[in-house]
Amino acid sequence: MKAAIYCRVSTDNQEAEGTSLQTQLEACQNYCHDKGYEVAHRFSEAYSGLSLERPKLNELRELIRNEQIDLVVVHSLDRLSRDPVHGVIFTQELEKHNVALEAVLEDVDSSDLGQLISYIRGYASKLEAEKIRERTMRGKRAKAKLGQIVSGSHARLYGYTYIPVSQASGGKRIINEDEAKWVREIFKWLTIEGLSLHAITYRLRALNVPTPSGKGYWIKSTVQKIVTHVAYTGRTFAFTCTYGKPQHRIKPNTKRKLTGKIMKPREEWIEIPGVTPPIIGTELFEAAQKQLRLNFQRSVRNTKHHYLLHGHISCRQCGRAYWGYTSSRHRGDKHYMVRHYRCSGALKIVTPINRCRNKIWRADKLEDLVWQQIEGVLNNPQLIIGEIAKQRQDVDRLGVLETELQQVEHQLKRLDREQEQLLQWALKGFPEETIVSENKRLNQKRTTLQAQKAELELQIKASQEAAISLPKLEHFVELMKDKLTSLDFETKRQVLDMLGIKVWIDGQNVEITGALPVADDAIVTMPY
Repeated sequence: MKAAIYCRVSTDNQEAEGTSLQTQLEACQNYCHDKGYEVAHRFSEAYSGLSLERPKLNELRELIRNEQIDLVVVHSLDRLSRDPVHGVIFTQELEKHNVALEAVLEDVDSSDLGQLISYIRGYASKLEAEKIRERTMRGKRAKAKLGQIVSGSHARLYGYTYIPVSQASGGKRIINEDEAKWVREIFKWLTIEGLSLHAITYRLRALNVPTPSGKGYWIKSTVQKIVTHVAYTGRTFAFTCTYGKPQHRIKPNTKRKLTGKIMKPREEWIEIPGVTPPIIGTELFEAAQKQLRLNFQRSVRNTKHHYLLHGHISCRQCGRAYWGYTSSRHRGDKHYMVRHYRCSGALKIVTPINRCRNKIWRADKLEDLVWQQIEGVLNNPQLIIGEIAKQRQDVDRLGVLETELQQVEHQLKRLDREQEQLLQWALKGFPEETIVSENKRLNQKRTTLQAQKAELELQIKASQEAAISLPKLEHFVELMKDKLTSLDFETKRQVLDMLGIKVWIDGQNVEITGALPVADDAIVTMPY
């Protein structure tokens, strides 16, 4: 890696003494030797650090622009610049040409000046991002009011070809007959044949119908989006939803956080007339919605076997729900059905590729295991009384916690204003030492406040959950007195709902959570 060393002193006297520059140069050369860098250029000069126009620095910047070096090494960041704004300009220039920056005495990113530079850049980027977002939203709303579909992924819809705004008569959809014929078929299969979404999905796969993306395979959610999208009747709406943190995430470490769709109030929608020609009639669309509701009711009502944990059991490995199913068994001349629970991620309709391999459980054994844990708690009045008392304390503290959170958030906003003012000081040329010291103090205070905020938010969430579950818990305890041994299936289901019981499966391990301390260690294990 080719490195350029830059050394600077502020006065000619320091340069004439030969100590400061020489000391810097020797330290930088030793640093490069230890790191294995090839020193291709050395620059030393006596010049004020408050000016960006320095002869040797200009030579260095020319090398950077021509991409003749890979790295700049300085003794400390203040040798490079005393002006944080100049520091931002220089570091942006380095990044543009993929040239690294290292200092002998400090880590570039963790030094006080480095943090200040990062703050200034981050603040500027934040302002620019907000400006871009505001201009983008203003432009999209203007286009919608002019009768143009807002561009982006929402403009593209299966069955149509989107004409971009940049083209003549753009901002509209036109029917793509190759796809539209399948849209009509899907609606007919649902309304006339009464097929379920699963059945429609399998039929599309069997017929090798191209997917909306042109790759992969049809899945149930894609079919559901088609049969519930009102645009197929010729009505187009914009700004119908926003995005927030999802309630459940299959991949908890995914980069994008705000993937949960939140529908906006109907009065905030903007209808764009005449931009989407209808593929089906309104009557057919309404019939499809009615059939969807009917299919759902039938799927619940026609269940031949009871599954106590239905809706309460999930996979710890992939995050999907466990479903109940039956298998046929033979023993001699006898034929009987056996109930099971398995992860929906193991079903081909859900994940044709890379299916989940989590354990399949016999329903009777899993239900017995879970219910024994619940009964064990409910038969111990002291546990119930203790939990109710604890949750009542949490509810009583909710108002205090919310007030404390408001105070912390107010202090964080005040810190934002103070650091904005600090930025103005830097731009006006205030002494660097003062700015760096003040920025360090504000950052330390911000770290403390953010930790307090996170802790308060956790406590508030627990208190809010307690406020919801406490009335149900008290009602449940009163209701269940002397009845545990004679509960029927429906009543047991009500118990699970009242207590908010959630069962997580991870191989042989069964984790049970809810409004009561179901198990001291939260996890029970039972051999299959």
